[in-house]
Amino acid sequence: MPINMKRAVAGVTGLSLILVTVNVILVEWRGGQMIQAAEPALALSLLVLLAPQVRRGRQIFVLIGIALTIALAFKGSDWLAVSRAGLAKAAFICAFFCALASLRSVAESAPSIQNAGRFLAMQPPGRRYIALTFGGQMFALVLNYGAIALLGALATASMGMEQDPRIRKIRARRMLLAIQRGFTSTLPWSPLSFAVAITTALVPGTSWATVVMPGLVTAFLMAGTGWALDTIFKPRVTPQGGPREKPDGSWLLLSPLLVLLVLIMGSSVGLFLLTGIRVVGLVLLVVPVVAVAWTLLQTRHAAQDGGRGFRARIASYMMTDLPGVKEEVVLLMMAGYIGTVGSALLTPVMTAGGMDLSTVPAPMIFIACVYIVPLAGQLGMNPILAVTLLVPLIPSAEVLGVSPTAVVVAVTAGWALTAATSPFTATTLLIGSFARVSARHVGLVWNRWYFIVTSILLSVWVVIFGLL
Repeated sequence: MPINMKRAVAGVTGLSLILVTVNVILVEWRGGQMIQAAEPALALSLLVLLAPQVRRGRQIFVLIGIALTIALAFKGSDWLAVSRAGLAKAAFICAFFCALASLRSVAESAPSIQNAGRFLAMQPPGRRYIALTFGGQMFALVLNYGAIALLGALATASMGMEQDPRIRKIRARRMLLAIQRGFTSTLPWSPLSFAVAITTALVPGTSWATVVMPGLVTAFLMAGTGWALDTIFKPRVTPQGGPREKPDGSWLLLSPLLVLLVLIMGSSVGLFLLTGIRVVGLVLLVVPVVAVAWTLLQTRHAAQDGGRGFRARIASYMMTDLPGVKEEVVLLMMAGYIGTVGSALLTPVMTAGGMDLSTVPAPMIFIACVYIVPLAGQLGMNPILAVTLLVPLIPSAEVLGVSPTAVVVAVTAGWALTAATSPFTATTLLIGSFARVSARHVGLVWNRWYFIVTSILLSVWVVIFGLL
């Protein structure tokens, strides 16, 4: 393809992604009927544009979505309404991903973020695990999956200073697991996580405000279990060579992350109190605004210094950064769509087969959520696909006699465990690539006992919360 044609395609792709994001923001901000009607149409147009550009593996997901839609139409149900709902969900997922990508794009090039990550990676052995777990949580709020990429790279670089190969291997495992577990423990409570955004959208009567406190308990159990297992089973080895290099700087290097966290969370909560719009929807606007403001700060002296100015950075984001995530966008959008359509197909089959989940005790359903989502992850199902398929099959909270929030807490706990164990998720793939082991080894060997212990604790927790 000629260079001019590639640039044109990249420009159209970036513009289309921005258009979908703006439309979803307007829908969340209670736009009119025309805005809402345009949401599924824009999502479908975007998928038509992206499908020829992505790998065959992603195109298979598109074909599965088409096949399920045809099957739904032949069932004689209101397939058009279900398809529109699936496309609307796909549009929201796309917008949420692009909003997070805008902040990640700015943060990855910020020297302050690099310095903070380097400080965490150079911590002494006694506090390295807890530092990387805590730091992984803070970085995840800003960089999403980019947190694993950044901290993993810095941790790998620091490991290169170790002379003893046995100690280097042990350090690699402990540091990378701390980063991964820190990241996954943010999934049940962070307003910037797909787990919270998708699950609260699927369970009526829930929002980030209702799930944040129990989600933090889930996060504490996950992070605390990881630290405890690392402490108990830490190998006892005697390091060779001279004294270790001390980290440069102090914990104040993490202050930019704290400022961003306060800025995003504070703005979102403040707007929620003023407007009543759900926090996840507000994040769609707040995060890009923060990203643009941060870009302005980074580039205010760039033009006269010969660096990239503000307009050049924005153009680069639209022409390079956004088109560069088309593979992930198609996968996530189709996961949401396939889960929605697949659930509509599966519900009548379960009813016809006499499977009535309303007769199952609520504690059993909660425990099943903790385990079914990770099991689906072992079979290659993206958590978005598994959850959008599973949650509509669960009886309503009123039927179960529980709070809707209890359902979200159980599902997000299972989602977080999936991110730590599934060989098909970005977290295990990234950790495996840094450690030079397979993602399956990371999920099923490194995290085996972590999953066993944490899943038991989380099962007890979700049942207690559901009953209370």
